[in-house]
Amino acid sequence: MRTRVTSRLAALATLVLVVATACGGETEDTTTTAATTATTQATTATTEAMAEPEFKVAVAYDLAGRGDGGFNDLAYNGAVEAAEELGLEFTEVTAKAEDTDQDRTDRLRLLADSGHNPIVAVGFTYAGPVAEVAAEYPDVWFGIVDDGTVEAPNVSGLIFAEEQGSFLVGVVAALESETGHVGFIGGVNIPLIVKFEAGYIAGAKAVNPDIEITSTYLSQPPDFSGFNDPAKGKEAAKGMFDAGADIVYAAAGGSGGGLFEAATEGGYLAIGVDADQYHTAAPEVRDVIMTSMLKNVNVATYTFVTQVVGGSGQAGVNLFDLETGGVGYSTSGGLIDHIIDEVDAYADQIMSGEIVVPTSTG
Repeated sequence: MRTRVTSRLAALATLVLVVATACGGETEDTTTTAATTATTQATTATTEAMAEPEFKVAVAYDLAGRGDGGFNDLAYNGAVEAAEELGLEFTEVTAKAEDTDQDRTDRLRLLADSGHNPIVAVGFTYAGPVAEVAAEYPDVWFGIVDDGTVEAPNVSGLIFAEEQGSFLVGVVAALESETGHVGFIGGVNIPLIVKFEAGYIAGAKAVNPDIEITSTYLSQPPDFSGFNDPAKGKEAAKGMFDAGADIVYAAAGGSGGGLFEAATEGGYLAIGVDADQYHTAAPEVRDVIMTSMLKNVNVATYTFVTQVVGGSGQAGVNLFDLETGGVGYSTSGGLIDHIIDEVDAYADQIMSGEIVVPTSTG
């Protein structure tokens, strides 16, 4: 099918939507026009096709937005892959640093009101807004990443076993540490991020019960700036390296870039998170990234979109773990090639149930 792509300026309420064509056939290059409103800046491209599609895919991002090299980018990748395969229009909406629940609610309501279905909300901060808007639009499916608390027949909670993937990178850290001292940096001290810490500690101690593990969090709720403060991440990492840690793992969103800088400058090693950050980080820092804990949000968003469009949407909690390919660890760069068999042996024990990974540090 031949599709013609045109551009137009869109300013809807306090948001502007970014729409990209996703069709199975050939398309022309899309041009965009920027527009600034009081709250956001975005570009819209629309598709004229032979018939109006029944479904239009949308993603509403978390704070860091697309381009974070991890969580948000992965959500985009899975959703847009599904849209392309299915020949559907795709829309993305960026959050603001000062977002409130009302902002998020208005954003989702605007998407639903403009005919988008299914809608992916990236991040647990969308829980309240999703619950409210899903009740108003019972025929629209909502998938919320990292939250399973919304109970509604048209809401899928996309949940991950972060503790399992973190266990494996904890194994890597303990096997490779020369000082017997490793570190963990969490973005914000919330139960979700504690799952990363708990798994990491358990994995490291499974290898070396006497290993020293230093943990810190960059902010405390309701302050969520710890997910997007590379300077603070760098400061925390440098402090750990100065205190004797030689490997540090950060589950801190955009703040993790600061860890990579500190490791590069000091000659230490780092562990990435969410995406394979050896490939997404800046070239000048990637060589210190020995592995990344893979949280395959793309698998979840792709699965959600394709299930909904196929008529088999799954309401309630949808768990993505080691067994389903929802989490794992990366081997890019070759720094851990010599221990892959050992790490995989632990993964097998987790999947068999022989090892049950804790989700809290208490």
